[in-house]
Amino acid sequence: MTRKIIPIFNHRSPEVISELPPVLQAPIGPVADKLGRALRDLRISVTDRCNFRCVYCMPKQVFGKDFSFMPHTDMLTHEEIARVARIFVGHGVEKIRLTGGEPLLRKNIERLIELLSAIKTPDGRDLDLTLTTNGSILARKAQSLRNAGLQRITVSLDSIDDRVFRFMNDVDFPVADVLSGIEAAHAAGFAPIKINVVVKKGINEHQILPIARHFRNTPIIPRFIEYMDVGSSNGWRMDEVVPSSEVVRMIDAEMPLEEIERNYVGETAARWRYKDGGGEIGVIASVTQAFCRDCNRARLSTDGKLYTCLFATGGHDLRSLIRRGNTDEEIANALAHMWRARDDRYSELRGAHAQDDRKVEMSYIGG
Repeated sequence: MTRKIIPIFNHRSPEVISELPPVLQAPIGPVADKLGRALRDLRISVTDRCNFRCVYCMPKQVFGKDFSFMPHTDMLTHEEIARVARIFVGHGVEKIRLTGGEPLLRKNIERLIELLSAIKTPDGRDLDLTLTTNGSILARKAQSLRNAGLQRITVSLDSIDDRVFRFMNDVDFPVADVLSGIEAAHAAGFAPIKINVVVKKGINEHQILPIARHFRNTPIIPRFIEYMDVGSSNGWRMDEVVPSSEVVRMIDAEMPLEEIERNYVGETAARWRYKDGGGEIGVIASVTQAFCRDCNRARLSTDGKLYTCLFATGGHDLRSLIRRGNTDEEIANALAHMWRARDDRYSELRGAHAQDDRKVEMSYIGG
């Protein structure tokens, strides 16, 4: 079936905000948004490039050979990223996840990890420093990432059937190489390793049970994610969503499950474990069971724009504040002002408003 491809979000959109707030407040300390949600989690996209063309994220019809990616001069440097991260930590961030695009394509990513791993919370604790990757070059990077100070890793893996996997990544990449990367990450000492599985009806829902079976009785945790309307280039339709409740039902029918508590407030995945002690799975139901009420995540794009929602249509230009010479205190005040003004809850209101054709692409701000 031919799909309408909507023009993608322009990352040079003039809608961004880059001015200091009119009244400066305390530059450090925890902040909460209009709905009382604290800032705890920062996702940092380190590149808008990826070597896959997954049908739900960077479809080849849009991100083809003539697509114009971001100039390197527009990207935040490693030092600029670390500076902004320190300011976020001063406002309560305890977890940083590096994303993309494919973050392992960023040159000298290990150096950035070293800089970030040196940052401590105000009370002296290490950050929870993690990274999401498609696993394509993880086998040769796992040990150097661990040595640099990365604590945890998540691998995107939508099928363990090679034919289906090659179809979904749309660059004919073999699943065996990603599985080798997961093994290398385990050998390097990463634990727990999580596997993200985006489930799209008619494409890979038949892979739910094989994936669950494959990682059962291992320390690796598969998490099944509802196909989302992130960005505007993937032609999303509600009838292509496999509800997380159906995923749980399918697995439970063969391998009995019981629900367990989430690890912390704001965790995206509902957790289930096998009753026989064979490990656990997660489901992320951002479409059918929206969790906006606990969302504590900010997203920093490759070129330094702050987005307060995965489904945003505009951001705040922190890079301008950095490069025109503002102090850390001024940037901290601006950041606090932006977060306090936040009232996003797109997923809870998904059906209440017409879809906006200008949502930012996942490959630009990360998942």
